[in-house]
Amino acid sequence: MIEKEILKTVRRIEISTRSTINSVMAGAYHSSFKGNGMEFSEVREYFPGDDVRSIDWNVTARTGNPHVKKYVEERELSVMLMVDASSSADFGSGRQMKAEVMATLSALLAFSAIRNNDKVGLMLFTSEPELFIPPAKGKKHVLRVIRELLAFRPKYNTTDMNAAIEHTSRILKRKSVVMLLSDFMDEGYERSLRLMRKKHDVVAVGVRDPRELELPDAGLVELEDPETGETVLVDTSDAAFRKAYAREAGRDQKEVQALFRSLAVDYVPVTICDDYQDTIAPLLSYFRRRAKETQR
Repeated sequence: MIEKEILKTVRRIEISTRSTINSVMAGAYHSSFKGNGMEFSEVREYFPGDDVRSIDWNVTARTGNPHVKKYVEERELSVMLMVDASSSADFGSGRQMKAEVMATLSALLAFSAIRNNDKVGLMLFTSEPELFIPPAKGKKHVLRVIRELLAFRPKYNTTDMNAAIEHTSRILKRKSVVMLLSDFMDEGYERSLRLMRKKHDVVAVGVRDPRELELPDAGLVELEDPETGETVLVDTSDAAFRKAYAREAGRDQKEVQALFRSLAVDYVPVTICDDYQDTIAPLLSYFRRRAKETQR
């Protein structure tokens, strides 16, 4: 896309996400994530029922009366958008490529974050971490993030999530919310993700095109692996082949879900639909559910 078209798309995404944020996302987002930790508030006298572990022994010794430290939850968060920019994201059987949908979902998350006065950063990765934008606040910053998502042209075609996760973990000094958007067509990143999960709140958003899950009856079709360039000719008029394809795709999805469940990482599967609201529905449902769980 040329610059004028990119800016037009950025504006369209901003408008399309606004009503969703106003009506649904902002409140659910606010309730879903706790702050980075506990911030010191004050020292006050001890009252029966206070946790004895919070006693400030220095003040207690100085005054002769028991005092406790009080803390409040830090509300400000840093949200890091880790987005897969490999060639497999440049696929779409409908009006939108997976990369465009990831950009839209990222925009929804980013605008929700700045409305909550949180910081937003971006990491675009392929087989290497290719672009990093440090977390910052403000609408102008988020518009830059969306523009980079739409305009970015990667150097490499393949995916190495392990390298991207390790790199991001080294960069993030404070506890953050990491939103990992990918089609997860990669392996061998379990250990690095488990280590990231120990320090950060990680949410995985899996974006798939419907044709990656099942094939229509379209006769002879040449399928190409976008990352390796390998092609294969298949007969989609063969019902047995289509059934086997769907079964294998379903197995892959279950394996991804099982992996994240074993790592205690929330996983949100998103299938691209013609209607925008249908596409983002799983993410909205996730935030509503998480908000309710947090409030219990």
